[in-house]
Amino acid sequence: MDNNAGANAAAAASILGGMMFSVIIVGLVLTAFFVWCFWRVFQKAGYNGAMGLLCLIPSVGPLICLLILAFGTWPNERIDAVAGTPLGGVPMTPPTI
Repeated sequence: MDNNAGANAAAAASILGGMMFSVIIVGLVLTAFFVWCFWRVFQKAGYNGAMGLLCLIPSVGPLICLLILAFGTWPNERIDAVAGTPLGGVPMTPPTI
């Protein structure tokens, strides 16, 4: 009976180890995907793309990224405002009277 219990414990440990490995791999893939997505969004907004690495801060990183993007003034907007062009990039002409 001891041999059977030992085999069951070994099988359970093997299954648990495989499940943990799978969860870790999926977590790493999802984390890399989120960092890549935020990197691209930060670049398109005119920020340094490396700000996407803020996602690596546990539990609050993605929230920090969203807050920066939602409430910050994007560098692209500042460039358009200085150039006198709207966000679409078409120069504004004064109306003729």
